[in-house]
Amino acid sequence: MALTQKTANKIFGGWQKVFSHKSAELKCEMNVGVFLPAQSEVGKCPVIYWLSGLTCTEQNFVTKAGAQRYAAEKGVILVAPDTSPRGCNIEGEDESWDFGTGAGFYVDATEGKWKENYRMFSYVTKELRQLVNENFPTNGKQSIMGHSMGGHGALICALKNPGMYSFVSAFSPICNPSQCPWGQKAFGGYLGEDRKLWHDYDATELVKDYAGPPLEILIDQGSEDGFLKDGQLLPDNLVAACAKAKVPVVYRLQPGYDHSYYFIGSFIGDHIAEHAKALQ
Repeated sequence: MALTQKTANKIFGGWQKVFSHKSAELKCEMNVGVFLPAQSEVGKCPVIYWLSGLTCTEQNFVTKAGAQRYAAEKGVILVAPDTSPRGCNIEGEDESWDFGTGAGFYVDATEGKWKENYRMFSYVTKELRQLVNENFPTNGKQSIMGHSMGGHGALICALKNPGMYSFVSAFSPICNPSQCPWGQKAFGGYLGEDRKLWHDYDATELVKDYAGPPLEILIDQGSEDGFLKDGQLLPDNLVAACAKAKVPVVYRLQPGYDHSYYFIGSFIGDHIAEHAKALQ
């Protein structure tokens, strides 16, 4: 699978690059950010995948999170894809900020006009992994993390693929999308009215039946996050389900922080350290 390099910037001894490629899963051109630490020039490195939230592109994480400093220290490759297909000329794809363009929700759509292109789950877990492993010096170990809609994406990618990822973490994730307005809108549009399909992409529902190898989960949530207060994120539901299923989760409510990249930037070093430890 061919990659076209669009940008390259030296940072912390490594390179922050952005590539484009033609996606077979999504049937459109996609951008992906890749940070290559200096260690990747002399040997193979583990990979951390980052999934961004609603309205984001690959640029949000690349430019705002400050993650490259910590990835350089730990010798890990960071991969940050876009959040949805783009430019597919689907009627209505640009009408809402929380559905369609920039809002793929990391599901494989089954409904009508969306099912041809909106296959972000398969893109992230299959095509993107193959693309990265074929083009960069990876050692076969990977983990995954994300923010908000991308936190939801990271959790379901790990829970639906036992053993694929060594660690999963999330900032302000949408933990129980079948029970919140954002998720109900997206799932209804992409997956239809069958709630069983909804549960197949809902971390709180998936963890109830998780039977794979041990999986550690880390979640950071800001106490002053407006979306937490509006009932969009529902972390308590996931924590309760994890406790019942005996799936270890560390949930940290961080006083005073909101939903923004200021919050992510404050704790991204902690997360990368935990990922690096699991990837050793």
